[in-house]
Amino acid sequence: MAHEFAHAWTAYHQGDTTAYQLGRMTLNPLPHIDPFSSVLLPVILWFASKGAFTFGAAKPVPINPRNFRNYVRGDLIVSSAGIVMNLLLAVLCALAYVLIGLAGRALPDSGVLQTLQYITTVGIGLNVLLAGFNLIPLPPLDGSHLLYHALPPKLGERYRHFGRFGFIVLILSFWLVPSVWMTLLAPVTALTRFTMTALQPWSLGTLQ
Repeated sequence: MAHEFAHAWTAYHQGDTTAYQLGRMTLNPLPHIDPFSSVLLPVILWFASKGAFTFGAAKPVPINPRNFRNYVRGDLIVSSAGIVMNLLLAVLCALAYVLIGLAGRALPDSGVLQTLQYITTVGIGLNVLLAGFNLIPLPPLDGSHLLYHALPPKLGERYRHFGRFGFIVLILSFWLVPSVWMTLLAPVTALTRFTMTALQPWSLGTLQ
């Protein structure tokens, strides 16, 4: 939800008011829910994998790059915005973890504070994962926009045409070659572990 809001907000400030006019420039989660990708798909994947895996997504924010004051600059900024938002949320969760740890040392032992601290670790892991995942240059992920502008024009056009099949490729690859995704997301796992280790001095017992 915050990820999609970031896209809408930056698009608005780059000259495209499409998302704003459609009520998508909001932190209210309801306008961002998609019946298939936000509800049905996670349920299907959860049961199909017997609880081992699930995946879902918010409804993509509608953006018209032709409205940007500078097409390339605007597209790069808007495409990066969701990733930056996820990293910012991860940093905020880490800061909250530290503050809760300091509060836990000053106050009587409380299971509530340990629970809150655990929630921040989930927030860190989830947002780092979303940032890394969206950086992968596979349409419709944000990284595909970043790669597109780095390619020669003709190759870039072919790459964009491939985007119409990107979501199908994404789902099939999750299903058929999950090991590839484990490899692609290995840096995310390493960064998350490094962060958790760095936060150990402020732990109230939630990190093992």
